[in-house]
Formats: sequence, C-alpha cells, structure tokens
Amino acid sequence: MSPEYYVYLAAILFALGTIGVMVRRNALVAFMSVELMLNAANLVMVAFSMARGGLDGQVATFFVMVVAAAEVVVGLSIIMVIYRTRRSTSLDAASLLKL
Repeated sequence: MSPEYYVYLAAILFALGTIGVMVRRNALVAFMSVELMLNAANLVMVAFSMARGGLDGQVATFFVMVVAAAEVVVGLSIIMVIYRTRRSTSLDAASLLKL
C-alpha cells in the first residue's frame, strides 16, 4: 500500500480532531480530539518513515506515544478534579477556577 494513502487518512483524522476541539465544549471530548490529532501526526511520521525505508520515524513515534500516555494520565486527572469541584466538564466552567 502506498504511503500517500496513510497521509490522506492522517489528514482526515487531523481534520476531525480539529473540528472536535473547535466545536465541542466538553473538556473530555476536546481532550480526545487533541489525542486524535496527535495520533494523526504519528501516522504521518510512520508513513514517511516507510517511504524512506528507515525506522527513524517509527522509533520517534514510539517515544511520542510513551510521552502521550503520561500526558493522558495528567490530563484525565485534571479533568476529574474539575468535574469534582464544578460537577461539569464544560470548558466554559473551567475558566471559573481562577481565584
């Protein structure tokens, strides 16, 4: 399969993630949309690595996914704290956390 199909798929996934961040006001959905955009960027790195014939992009993608796993833990814990204090995961309610 040609790498350009993977690039097209990544562009579609990135566009869906961008739309999800811009349209939805729920913090959890916005967070998942950002993760979708990150995975689209990882897919592009793997596709270009496959086109070049090396493993550089695949190794870099592996390290990005490890860091993203740590990011997910921190992000979800912040969303849980916001939900416990405000009983809502709305991004508009999160701005009320200022002192």
